[in-house]
Amino acid sequence: MYDGAGEDTQAGLRWRPSLASVTLPLGIGSSILRIMQSSVTLTLNGDSRVFEGPADGPLSVSALLVAIGLDTRKVAVERNEEIVPRSRYADTWLASGDTLEIVHFIGGG
Repeated sequence: MYDGAGEDTQAGLRWRPSLASVTLPLGIGSSILRIMQSSVTLTLNGDSRVFEGPADGPLSVSALLVAIGLDTRKVAVERNEEIVPRSRYADTWLASGDTLEIVHFIGGG
């Protein structure tokens, strides 16, 4: 018999509700999911920052560089202590918790 607290007392089983079984007030669920899917917390050159990802998917290295106003041709990017080749900026996806070091090259004489 299910006792309402997550246990079936006759079978000795524990039940934990999944996110799919939780009902939220109208409008709140979609707002929470949109926030969860679109923001990414990164450590960028030693500083923790939150970035909004694009509405159509995850945040890539190239999208991040555009968002912070850097020319992809003039930077080097290290993600989690590994150099990201420039040719892979568009398909290297960022996740919350990633650590990035970005070096911006400046010409001059």
